[in-house]
Amino acid sequence: MESPLPLPVERAIQKLGADISLARRRRHISQASLAERMGASLSTVRRMEKGDVRVPVHFHARALHVFGEIRALENLLDTARDDIGLTLMDERLPQRVRSKAGSSGAL
Repeated sequence: MESPLPLPVERAIQKLGADISLARRRRHISQASLAERMGASLSTVRRMEKGDVRVPVHFHARALHVFGEIRALENLLDTARDDIGLTLMDERLPQRVRSKAGSSGAL
């Protein structure tokens, strides 16, 4: 049995679907045209815009690509700016670093 989807996740997917719908309409692109450009079916686009959580993420990515917004997905979790991850990594740094015999320790 599948575990229930956390409400914040469901809301985020529904918002993304609504935002895709709005972006499409602002660009005067029909659902059929978006589906064709994405390589998806019309029903997939309709389900995606309604926030159906069963639509695979690659269709959302394809829509972002059609709108010229794929960079937003690429930078969604920028590890160089992941404060929690960097802090945890820094906590595990050694207190002292000893050089091995015969090496100067310089780069």
